[in-house]
Amino acid sequence: MNFGFTGEDETFRAEAREWLAVHAEGAEDRRTWERALGKAGWIGLGWAQGGYGNRTATLTQQVAWAEEYARSPAPPRSGHIGENLLAPTLLAHGTQEQKSRFLPPVAAGEELWCQGYSEPGAGSDLAGVSTKAERATDGTYRITGQKIWTSLAHEADWCFVLARTEPGSRRHQGLSFLLVPMDQPGRVEVRPIRQLTGTSDFNEVFFDGARARVEHVVGGEGGGWRVAMSLLGYERGVSTLAQQVGFADELGRVVRAAVESGAVRDPVVRDLLVRQWAELRVMRWNALRTLGSSGDAGAPSVAKLLWGGWHQRLGELAMRVRGAAGAVGPADWSPSVPYELDAMQHLFLFSRADTVYGGSDQIQRTIIAERVLGLPREPKA
Repeated sequence: MNFGFTGEDETFRAEAREWLAVHAEGAEDRRTWERALGKAGWIGLGWAQGGYGNRTATLTQQVAWAEEYARSPAPPRSGHIGENLLAPTLLAHGTQEQKSRFLPPVAAGEELWCQGYSEPGAGSDLAGVSTKAERATDGTYRITGQKIWTSLAHEADWCFVLARTEPGSRRHQGLSFLLVPMDQPGRVEVRPIRQLTGTSDFNEVFFDGARARVEHVVGGEGGGWRVAMSLLGYERGVSTLAQQVGFADELGRVVRAAVESGAVRDPVVRDLLVRQWAELRVMRWNALRTLGSSGDAGAPSVAKLLWGGWHQRLGELAMRVRGAAGAVGPADWSPSVPYELDAMQHLFLFSRADTVYGGSDQIQRTIIAERVLGLPREPKA
């Protein structure tokens, strides 16, 4: 479906598809791949107007690039947090010096970022963070605390950290958004978290007097909540549409498995497959409807609820289609040699977290109830 895409957009799409076909195959080292993307001008599409990015691109052309990337054999991006979360936040709230310092290395694929939001004692309650940043006399903040579920922290050069800079402050008050270098031995420790899938994309991050420069506070001291909320609003639109390309590929694998196993003869399975297809189309239309909008406060939460539940149900359906075979490893498995999950086993296990990470379903419903529907606020402890 080419809703909203012009002839120029499709020409741009064809260029992206051709470049990826030539360069993406065999790209294994993700940091080297980020530099290749930056050199070719594919990072920071649309930033060029400010002199920070690579090439100009309309919003629909950015969508075309993201969709073609998702369809290609290219590896998962290591730079997407810097490009899709930090960069728009700096463009909206950063000083000229911050933009000039941090955006060009992101566009070049030279500096990778991670997000220091969630904490063990706060979970999805972002206002409950307890990590502290104390102003020192040498022009720095000293950061003490712990973050958890930090994606790609083991690869990142920098972390944007939400910390409490006003002693005694509570909830949304007294928070600041700091840019923190990760290369601080003895002050920043990263511990991988092993997941159900056997992989370790998430990490714990411990700050023990880690330093951040005063000029690297985005939005001013005490302005962290406003900046943090603005950043969360960027987790929709272009990235959501690209994500749905991957979802469609996974759904296709489940459909093929249902045909091969004969499970498709079950009318209940057929109904579930059709429902998954229809709901995926609805998610696409909803993402296109809200693309580029800035006034719908509930759009990110609605999108998260839609895709989190959809993807989790797809994982469950994959196991139903596979039957008993989905619960066992390969025939030549031995206890001394770990085996890799197949694609649908990985889908099922990883999707268990979809309704938790990025803000749990309960948190998203509270946001919609309070900020969109105007219902009474939930009592806080």
